[in-house]
Amino acid sequence: MLPWISVDALRARLGDPDLRLVDVRSVLGDPGAGRAAFEAGHLPGAAFLDLEDDLSAPIGAHGGRHPLPDPAELAATFGSVGIGSGTHVVAYDAGDAMVAGRVWWSLRWLGHDAVQVLDGGFAAWVAAGGPVATDRAVHPPTRFEPRPRPEMLVDRADLIAGLDDPERVVVDARAAERYRGDVEPLDPRAGHVPGAVNYPYAENLEGGRFRAPQALRDRFAPLAAAREVVVYCGSGVSAAHDLMALEAAGIHGAKLYAGSWSDWVSHPDAPVALGAEP
Repeated sequence: MLPWISVDALRARLGDPDLRLVDVRSVLGDPGAGRAAFEAGHLPGAAFLDLEDDLSAPIGAHGGRHPLPDPAELAATFGSVGIGSGTHVVAYDAGDAMVAGRVWWSLRWLGHDAVQVLDGGFAAWVAAGGPVATDRAVHPPTRFEPRPRPEMLVDRADLIAGLDDPERVVVDARAAERYRGDVEPLDPRAGHVPGAVNYPYAENLEGGRFRAPQALRDRFAPLAAAREVVVYCGSGVSAAHDLMALEAAGIHGAKLYAGSWSDWVSHPDAPVALGAEP
């Protein structure tokens, strides 16, 4: 099963009692925009979850701008919108699957593999004439039993310990100008983790849709021989996009540095590299 599902395939599944749709549209810097968009119109039967309030823990001194919640708390959040062991989840955002990817990764981290993102998101759904609802369809809460997979994560200490490991590849999913350190609009220091290579998540898409698996295999071919791949971004959200693409490319088991750059540079002694890849 690919990490994403097409509009046509999802439309054919509407009404499936085991289907759960999760709307995670959001706008950086405008906390209420996602919920307002949901209230104005959403896929029939969808529930809304907020990136900041539902899919992230409170921000602390370290841990990044979108820290992972405690697994039990995150499981309770998913259970509150009717997601349980027998459900198939499809998450969508406005279009690029950046935030939807956070749902995909989070559910898999908790042991639930029946999850996909909507390719092209809400924009593609509307463009294809998909039905839009304004009512709040409520699925009964259920118990979501988390089975966390710690092997899907690395923390800062682990990343530092492996910086000189030639068999580990660290991937930066941010835009090239942020990777190089030309600009840094969000975090206090610019640059990238020393030795990291740059695979901007936006380049997994073409015309607003995910590239075909073969195209992604070609894109990520230099990573195929690595013993371990670790992906980070600014705050652990868009990195999931690269993780979805890597799965589709047949490179399985890549790990997330969840705190990502915003955690890395919260430590004054963190080494930082600037410029393009060597």
